[in-house]
Amino acid sequence: MIKNPICVALDTPDVARATALARSLRPHVGYGKLGMEFFYAAGPQGYEAVAREGLPIFLDLKLHDIPNTVAFGLRSLMRLEPRPAIINIHATGGADMMRAAAEAIDGRALLIGVTILTSLADADIHQAGFAENLSGREHASALAALARDCGLDGVVCSAPDVRAVKSATARDFLTVVPGIRPADAATQDQKRIATPRAALDEGADMLVIGRPITGAADPAEAARAIAASLELSHAS
Repeated sequence: MIKNPICVALDTPDVARATALARSLRPHVGYGKLGMEFFYAAGPQGYEAVAREGLPIFLDLKLHDIPNTVAFGLRSLMRLEPRPAIINIHATGGADMMRAAAEAIDGRALLIGVTILTSLADADIHQAGFAENLSGREHASALAALARDCGLDGVVCSAPDVRAVKSATARDFLTVVPGIRPADAATQDQKRIATPRAALDEGADMLVIGRPITGAADPAEAARAIAASLELSHAS
């Protein structure tokens, strides 16, 4: 059970800044997310420096390759200390890849599949080759059902897709929702967005929030305010 659904995206290649953010935000958020920008710049040593601050880490590298390559990549990432709490792959990699990934993780972390990126509207999805007679929501729920069948613990999806995903899978199937913006925040490069309260009301289990927290003059206060708006008294 996730006690604090706020996952802050530590969007920086700077190890010192990411470490300081993890330390200051730990009382107010449940997880920290480290993605490609950070990991490609700082590597395993940078990851471990941040993770040692004690904030559970969602390692957001979105692996997508042939099954064997993804499996070996995940086994390598499972050697990180402390180990990531959550790690993800692209669900569009297919059933064989997802099964290989689940076997490689073997329950040592939560494994989630990326469905449809929140930067894509339906027109973008269709332009990329997805079936035009299906909406992004329908594609997301179909990918989520496949991910569950392949042994994954949940998916990344947009807030408007959560109800369809839960309906296609199960209530306890984890939904991690990026594109979260407080009502007064800019949308930036996201298209399918929601406020923290609206996303929770849709049934989201985890809210990924980046620049509205990390770009604030006082990140800890920004995180505290969001937690207070959701009536959260403590982190995980």
